[in-house]
Amino acid sequence: MKFLLLPLLLATSLYADEAAPAQGGGYLQTLIIIGIAVVFFYFLLLRPEQKRRKAMEKMRSSMKKGDKVTAMGIIGTIFQVKDNTVVLKMVDGAKIEVLKAAISEVQAGTEVEEKGSEKNSGCSCE
Repeated sequence: MKFLLLPLLLATSLYADEAAPAQGGGYLQTLIIIGIAVVFFYFLLLRPEQKRRKAMEKMRSSMKKGDKVTAMGIIGTIFQVKDNTVVLKMVDGAKIEVLKAAISEVQAGTEVEEKGSEKNSGCSCE
C-alpha cells in the first residue's frame, strides 16, 4: 500500500514546484498594488477635502456686513468684518467676536431686511 502512494506523493511535489511563482515579479506586483492604493486614497479622501476647504475659504472671504452666519451653533448677523475675526450681532442686540475659521454657514442678507425684521419682532402683549 505504501508503494502505491509513493508515486502519487512524488508527482504532487513536482507539480507544486512548477506552479510556484517567480520571486522577481513579487516586488513589482507589490509596488503596483501600493500605487493603486495611494491613487485610490487620493481621490477618495484628499481631493474632496481640498475642494471642501476651498469652497469654505471662498465663502468666508465673501462675507459682508448684514449676512446671517452660523458659528459653532451660534446664529447671528455680521456687524463688522475684520482680518481674522467677525463681530456678530445677536437677536437681543449683544455683540460677540468670533474667528472666521469657526463660521460654518453663511446666508446672504441685507441690512434693510434686518431693520424690517427688528420692527416686526417686538412683542405685542395686549
